Amino acid sequence: MNIRTITYFVDPAFPIADERLAAAGRAAMEIRAALEGAGYTVQTVRLATPPFPRLVGSNPANARKFALDLEAACFINQFDYAALGPVRPGDPPEVFSLIPDLLGATQTVFASAIIADVAGGVSLPAVRRVAEVIQHCATISPDGLGNVRFAALANVPPGSPFFPAAYHDGGVATFSIGVEAADLAVSAMAEATSLSDGRLRLIRLVEEHAQKITKAAKKASGLRGLRFGGIDFSLAPYPDASRSLGTALERLSGGRVGEHGTLAAAAFVADALDRAKFAHVGFSGLFFPVLEDTALAARAVEGKLAVGDLLLYCSVCGAGLDTLPLPGDISASALSAILLDVAALAMRLNKPLTARLMPIPGKSAGDPVKLDFAYFAPSRVLAPLATGLGGLFAGDESFDLAPRSR
Repeated sequence: MNIRTITYFVDPAFPIADERLAAAGRAAMEIRAALEGAGYTVQTVRLATPPFPRLVGSNPANARKFALDLEAACFINQFDYAALGPVRPGDPPEVFSLIPDLLGATQTVFASAIIADVAGGVSLPAVRRVAEVIQHCATISPDGLGNVRFAALANVPPGSPFFPAAYHDGGVATFSIGVEAADLAVSAMAEATSLSDGRLRLIRLVEEHAQKITKAAKKASGLRGLRFGGIDFSLAPYPDASRSLGTALERLSGGRVGEHGTLAAAAFVADALDRAKFAHVGFSGLFFPVLEDTALAARAVEGKLAVGDLLLYCSVCGAGLDTLPLPGDISASALSAILLDVAALAMRLNKPLTARLMPIPGKSAGDPVKLDFAYFAPSRVLAPLATGLGGLFAGDESFDLAPRSR
């Protein structure tokens, strides 16, 4: 198991407060050293800010300067990536349209936008604006990889370490840790002799690693008085079979991901995570990134895995729709329909969900996808069952969805 990210949450100010970023970098490097000393490979160290319109307003020049200066400051202070805090539904429409330019001007900056939250409910205007952002981000590079650095957020609180969802709520600096832990589920299910044995093995592995990580993190942060936010123990995969969530689910169910039995397998693994005792933060669920998981990518090629299946799995455990390859000519209205379903699930089930949708330029449903990106497996473009939003959903309202109470 690896540490996918140490994410440091801080208000960098605008203009960038150089010493504040320097202090953040020194602290993050000490935390990294402590975790590596505990035996872990730390893949990345990242920085997340409050919502960037709060810092720079809606001025395009200020937003671009902030993104460029933040990227430069992160490079100097050994942060691998930075996340601009999200655009919010109440922000002016022109702020949403800034996102593709900010991503196009940078290489290591991520962005996000909120489409639903407890305070404002589901925002139909934000859903449509985010769909347009996704369309524009798909043109940043010929392969459509621009959307790797953008996600829609539904009911996602601050403090999650995983990008692009990470953002700070202001106040004191804090940090949290995201792990790449799908291999724990693979080994637990491969070695189990029964369901109860598999559950106990996974819980034990999670708790053992959580204790080691927490001890090292608190020791390092205590020297500086930093607040440790906790661990997001989502079972994030990597594109090989030994680190594939799909492989773990198939060893549990005996079938292939996408077939009946997958939902029960996902619920079973998510339940084990919930039972494990550690300082939870963020999603702490299952990631189903189609392009980042060897088994999921293969099942998409075989036609066994559809967008609707992934939404179904979100209802019991998932963190949302992630690295989802879609036709390059998909309309903004069709993207809006997918985003609206994610938002509705998040609000009705009172859980955080994201949508990282990836229209692939020049590709149609069923076409093969093989992107020149080390973290992606070959797959194919999925066919969304969406023609667009109409009827009463064509309006400009926001609406509440109360969590199910029974």
